[in-house]
Amino acid sequence: MFKKAIIGTLVIGCIFSSCNNDDDSGNVPTESNLTLNLSGLEDLGSDYLYEGWIIVNNAPVSTGTFSVNSAGELSSTSFMVNTESLKAAAAFVLTIEPNPDPNPAPSDTKLLKGDFGTGNTATVGLGPVGEGDFSASAGGFFLRTPTDEASGTANNGNDQYGVWFGTPGMPPAANLTLPVLDAGWKYEGWVVADGVPLSTGTFTMNNTADDNAGDLNGFSETASNGPQLPGEDFFRNAPDGVTFPLDVRGKTVVISVEPFPDNSAAPFLLKPLVGTAGTDTAPASYTFELNSASFPSGSVTR
Repeated sequence: MFKKAIIGTLVIGCIFSSCNNDDDSGNVPTESNLTLNLSGLEDLGSDYLYEGWIIVNNAPVSTGTFSVNSAGELSSTSFMVNTESLKAAAAFVLTIEPNPDPNPAPSDTKLLKGDFGTGNTATVGLGPVGEGDFSASAGGFFLRTPTDEASGTANNGNDQYGVWFGTPGMPPAANLTLPVLDAGWKYEGWVVADGVPLSTGTFTMNNTADDNAGDLNGFSETASNGPQLPGEDFFRNAPDGVTFPLDVRGKTVVISVEPFPDNSAAPFLLKPLVGTAGTDTAPASYTFELNSASFPSGSVTR
């Protein structure tokens, strides 16, 4: 009886002691909430997911993955993260990751970044995509079909079937002003024909031929004769729903920023430059307009 009474007293004492420690010691929970308030993201399909990261002592710590549906709604906006790590976080970064993802580290495809500073909210924007500010993006394009010209200099009178990014001349000159992209991203040109976006090729530099150059599966008449600029002629290998040769006059011309590798044949949500081709071919040229509305934005609160 005596031993049982002692044991009972000890158990009761431990219970009260535990309660008092929880109430009075000021212990903090091991996890705290991180809330995302982001707009302008798009559905990545089943092969990719968005993943958030906090930067703690210059090292990335995952906050979890999420998807976005066709309406732009996030599958989750609230994530439980280690409290001490969250308090120490200097910044938040959003990446695009393969699904499933064999690598626990962040991918090169970093879409958004924001600094917490001394507060609890980070305003996120397009910082990590490139070295520079997209607000200064500019440039132009002209209509010409150099791949249909045997010497590369003759004019066959059908220049309405091609578009090239630069200033027309002999030779034409580069004129795109775009930030240098980080690894995991490329620029891509597009012409929109009856609602169908047609790629002119991907590129990272504005004064060299794009990745379509030399591609026999491309749209150009030949794999040679194109200028040292990004661009394309539209003579062969027309996709379904489009008739070639394609008259580019009056069409929307776009330069997008694409994840690399790219899981979609359609333009990605980042479209910094948009223009409309006029009725005149080279030497006439047309100016791109900055399309800042295509950039996702928002905030992250810890």
